[in-house]
Amino acid sequence: MDQEEFEDIDSPGQWQNLYTEIRNQSQECSYKVAKFPENRNRNRYRDVSPYDHSRVRLENSENDYINASLINIEDAQRSYILTQGPLRNTCGHFWLMIWEQRSKAVIMLNRVVEKGTEKCAQYWPSEDERQMDFSDTGFVVTLVSEDVKSYYTIRVLELQNTNTGESRCIYHFHYTTWPDFGVPESPASFLNFLFKVRESGSLEPVNGPAVVHCSAGIGRSGTFSLVDTCLVLMEKKKDPLSVDIQKVLLDMREYRMGLIQTPDQLRFSYMAIKEGAKCILGDATLQQQWQKLSKEDKEPEAYLGSLPMDNTRPLDKLNGQMEEPGGKGNVIEPLKEEQRMELKSESLRKRHREERIASTAQKLQQMKQKLSESEKKKENWLYWKPILLNVGAGAAVALGLFMCWAFLSQ
Repeated sequence: MDQEEFEDIDSPGQWQNLYTEIRNQSQECSYKVAKFPENRNRNRYRDVSPYDHSRVRLENSENDYINASLINIEDAQRSYILTQGPLRNTCGHFWLMIWEQRSKAVIMLNRVVEKGTEKCAQYWPSEDERQMDFSDTGFVVTLVSEDVKSYYTIRVLELQNTNTGESRCIYHFHYTTWPDFGVPESPASFLNFLFKVRESGSLEPVNGPAVVHCSAGIGRSGTFSLVDTCLVLMEKKKDPLSVDIQKVLLDMREYRMGLIQTPDQLRFSYMAIKEGAKCILGDATLQQQWQKLSKEDKEPEAYLGSLPMDNTRPLDKLNGQMEEPGGKGNVIEPLKEEQRMELKSESLRKRHREERIASTAQKLQQMKQKLSESEKKKENWLYWKPILLNVGAGAAVALGLFMCWAFLSQ
């Protein structure tokens, strides 16, 4: 898409129409396995399920189900696993999937707690913990390093398989300021993040598919995957106009339902692809400009969300309950510097408090799980104890009778 074509549809109504067209053309496939009774507690949202034909199957598990979809774009030689933010009871399955699929990186596009709601379990260790044990699937995750930037964090994690003793290093790219149902602050900051992921080599076909997730694994995850795929295709074909972005998105939606959730996310994807194409096709200075514009070396700011492009609700009824957008006519008064700093400080304290609460709750859940397993063992022993005693007593009587018979028969 060239500049003129982009400007022709660059209005809220036109993006809404294009989004509606994509939604109507999307093919829905079967997702029966996701609805099995035993899998209900493995889904974060009732209305976001992996298709049967493209779902990732766990190999070394009694139940092979996980809410994750393998997306394979052959022309771009790109593969992604798009998945929901792990639940507290599926963190072990999450790491098992990463091990079995030989993934090199996890790309996380949400925060653990957003607007007071837990959107993802804390599946990696903090600097205080340094290590987390997932005994249900046999993995230990250790934090090796953590590089915190203003709007993203890059971690290096060691994933150890306790059953085999093998270990692997996993990159964890965490975008920390992307609001739910919203878009990043700018294409520059997003592209700076995307190219950091690319530079690690994690997206190359020599590695297993990169794991990309937000809360539901369709909105922010779909935006990331669409932009990266289209930029790869443009680089291969050396012609941006030869890449049909709408068709690429429709192809990706055949692997996982509802990719890209709002007209605003669709518009942002086009903007990021348009800007990224300039760099890929020869303007090498753009990467430095993106890094400068993103202000990545500043102190991390409080997550305050972003205003939607318009006041229309997303048409795809996915990802659980949606937040109602702000009403028309709302005016945001400019804040004084002291007020702004106070607001940021308070927001940061609130964010840290929410994350501590979520972390504490997860630890309690793990403790309850261990206690539950201990109680089950105790119940099993109480059940078998009288049976074993009776069997032992019967065996003793039988042995006594046998010895008496042997003595008398001599």
